[in-house]
Amino acid sequence: SLAIHEHKLAPGTKLGEDEIGEIYGVSRTIVRTALQSLAHSQLVEMHRNRGAYVAQPSPAEALEVFEARELLESRTARSAAMRATGEDIAKLQAHIANEHAALQKGDRGRAVFLSGLFHIEIARMADQSTIAGFVETLIARSSLIIALYWRRESALCESHAHHSLVKAIADHNADRAEDLMRSHLVDLHS
Repeated sequence: SLAIHEHKLAPGTKLGEDEIGEIYGVSRTIVRTALQSLAHSQLVEMHRNRGAYVAQPSPAEALEVFEARELLESRTARSAAMRATGEDIAKLQAHIANEHAALQKGDRGRAVFLSGLFHIEIARMADQSTIAGFVETLIARSSLIIALYWRRESALCESHAHHSLVKAIADHNADRAEDLMRSHLVDLHS
């Protein structure tokens, strides 16, 4: 899944079981199980008699994914702000630094992946494991959506948006964290 998240495998790419097995040194059975798991997460599409392909979300699916993120992640940002520790804030700042380093190297795929980890970390901090699981799945699908549809650099999370979010969370300002996350995701969505 990392290759999909980092845009090393483009949406629509055929995933041959034998080829994947050779690359990772595993049996076809293990590859098939992994592909089924990725299909369950909607990162891979299985086509009868044709095999597995990296998923290609439709514009309607893209809309649904970002609307769901707007609802869930604004709530997790609120909860994270109420629970954040100094260690949590340090992790978020490290995510931002790593994302910036990837952008400076011109590795957009890695930057998108790291941006997703930043959002997943906020969901984890909220201490709501069910919602965090949904957020993780939505962010994985967002990576495919960005690979398919982005038209401008702002598809990558704006650095000031992440910095502002971290400040609100560090200040335990739940209302501000919720508002910032919502407006950040609305901006990404648009």
